[in-house]
Amino acid sequence: MKTVEELENLMTEPSAALIEDIVKLEGNIMILGIGGKMGPTLAMMAKKAIDKAGVDKKVIGVSRFSNGTLKEELERAGIETIATDLLDDEELKRIPVEKNVIYMAGNKFGTTGNEHFTWAMNTYLPGRVAEHFKGSNIVAFSTGNVYPLVPVAFGGCDELHPVAPVGEYGQSSLGRERVFTYFSQKEKTPLTIFRLNYAIDMRYGVLLEIARSVYNEVPLDLSMGHVNVIWQGDANEYAIRSLLIASTPPTIINVTGPETLSVRWLANEFGRLFGKEPIFVGKEEENALLNNSSKAHKLFGYPRVSIREMIEWTSNWVENDGETLNKPTHFQERKGEF
Repeated sequence: MKTVEELENLMTEPSAALIEDIVKLEGNIMILGIGGKMGPTLAMMAKKAIDKAGVDKKVIGVSRFSNGTLKEELERAGIETIATDLLDDEELKRIPVEKNVIYMAGNKFGTTGNEHFTWAMNTYLPGRVAEHFKGSNIVAFSTGNVYPLVPVAFGGCDELHPVAPVGEYGQSSLGRERVFTYFSQKEKTPLTIFRLNYAIDMRYGVLLEIARSVYNEVPLDLSMGHVNVIWQGDANEYAIRSLLIASTPPTIINVTGPETLSVRWLANEFGRLFGKEPIFVGKEEENALLNNSSKAHKLFGYPRVSIREMIEWTSNWVENDGETLNKPTHFQERKGEF
């Protein structure tokens, strides 16, 4: 896997289980905020599943589409597009109401110094969207950052663990959940809250950052010494299938891989593949941002792509100077300042 085309073909291939669930799903699928890191591949996976199932459904992507060629790329893939600013109430009112909505709009990076915009995107906008799409099945993307840092030995936060977000991004993300939940209960709107961390794409993510640090012989901070990751294709599949488990009160699921991964171990694995010795600074703290995703695994099965495969694919990508998004994850952030 050396090209973006090969990567996206692999990442968007639907499983037999997804194809079966697409048949069960009534109505079209609308993706709000499709222009982010995960939106395009999620849409393409949904479209492939629909085509392979032989059912009559549309995938519709909504975004500003202000830069680049994404709108044209999606349309070539058979995905309908609507260019709009979701924060503009008049434009939002003109969006057709579909039966199934995956809500991916939000703001994380650049929050510090621009907190008001993050709160508008993450907390105000969900209320406007929930009113417009009342009665639809909604999957609302959220984050593991709604949980506190927990001792590594605890095995991560499950969905029953009390939320206690650190920093304004995490706080506003919890606000998004609370606002969606209010309208879910008020309007009897089926809802799944989708707490994700961290999705892996060869062009972006925790593994890429660790691999590049090792490959370029840059010191790697160990203070956030443990992480969870999941292949982006698996996360996208879980999101689409989560439309079928939306309920009121909402269904809440954590979405990540099954392992609690040592950053030191990951770096050493990349070092072995690169023939280089990782350089470490600091030491592992006793706690970290960790989620327990066993509920999602029970519902949807274990991720199809293993951590070993992700490590090998990432090392090959870095060695072959593969394309990257140049957007750091800040996974080592311990004070919630994004």
